[in-house]
Amino acid sequence: MTEVSNLKERIHRGELILGVGASLDMGRGQLEDILGQGEYGFVYADCQHSPFNEQDLFTFCGHAEAIGIPVQVRISHTRHTYLIGRYLDFGPTGILVPEVENVAEVDEAIKYFYYPQVGRRSWGGAARRNVSAFGQLDDPWSMDRVAYADWWNSNGYLAIQMESVDAVINAGKLAKPGVDLLAFGPNDLRFSIESLPHSPFKTVDECIGHVLEQLRDSTAHVSLGVTTAEQRDKYIEMGVTVLQVAPGL
Repeated sequence: MTEVSNLKERIHRGELILGVGASLDMGRGQLEDILGQGEYGFVYADCQHSPFNEQDLFTFCGHAEAIGIPVQVRISHTRHTYLIGRYLDFGPTGILVPEVENVAEVDEAIKYFYYPQVGRRSWGGAARRNVSAFGQLDDPWSMDRVAYADWWNSNGYLAIQMESVDAVINAGKLAKPGVDLLAFGPNDLRFSIESLPHSPFKTVDECIGHVLEQLRDSTAHVSLGVTTAEQRDKYIEMGVTVLQVAPGL
């Protein structure tokens, strides 16, 4: 298997990382074609606003594992954080939790994302990212359970998506140890801004600038989806380090 790079460490160092979008029903050849269109650090799939089933996620992550590219998945709902461990058992490296607004939601995401003694993710799953490096999959007793848990806790990355003014205001509190990325959902955030006549922020860019300032001394960084080269370059200039882009961008 291709050597697994530590994307989490790259995020913490503030390296510029581009992720490319893909559909879970893609075959390996289609995924390789997309990845050949740029220098991408991960591939991301949306399970919130796109149809998906667990078999598709399992198969897609198997293709990505064979290629050696990490997968980031946006789960279907904020209240499904208790299912994060189940998503991860199918092979993703990163999880994005949508519509996070408070510390309790962050705490639950951390709890189910990390193995003990950081969290309480349950042990199991032959399709987990890089698990074959820690023992024979057909012999569970050969698995180095603690070594894999430590590897996961140091390599898997957790992202939360801020889609309200309240989340932006409290970004510093939401960026708890264990949270690696604070992502933006700009359209829902615009709804939130528009609903507050006296909002301290009038634009998404003002929100991004505020969060970047709050994270100045943090290992957590800002993530954002862009659709044009102009947007990409603008947000890189602002200090956004992880960008989700379309193929070829």
